Amino acid sequence: MSQYKFAKDYTMILQKKGNNARNTLNQKGQQLQTAAANFQQKLQNNGFTSREQAESQQAAIQRQQQSLQELQERLAQELDSETAKYNEALRDSLNHFLAEYNKIKKYDIILSKAGDNILYASKTYDITQEVVNGLNKRYKPAKATEESKK
Repeated sequence: MSQYKFAKDYTMILQKKGNNARNTLNQKGQQLQTAAANFQQKLQNNGFTSREQAESQQAAIQRQQQSLQELQERLAQELDSETAKYNEALRDSLNHFLAEYNKIKKYDIILSKAGDNILYASKTYDITQEVVNGLNKRYKPAKATEESKK
């Protein structure tokens, strides 16, 4: 993947998005810290004219903190979603290429040096359904399960 241009380009895009998210969160976090410090200082110096005013400002700081937490969760979800899309696109790209490539080369199996070891395998080597059928044939449901089905 270190030599595949698609992978290198998308890695850079994801890094930029991650950096932008961190910068945004850091900026909002600093704003929240400043507001909290100002509130605390004003509270200690009896800078509020009423208890209601202090409670109102404290509530505003709590809403700001909640908003920051929601932003952090949303940005993390967006980055995770983007990463998942990239991984899917990468895998799809690789699979399609190998299928075309193998029309000429006629390999039975193509292995990777790392990670997912099998990159391509002839369908004749796929024994998944045989294994599932064997497992299902061997499985004996518990009597409680059989009775609940009746």
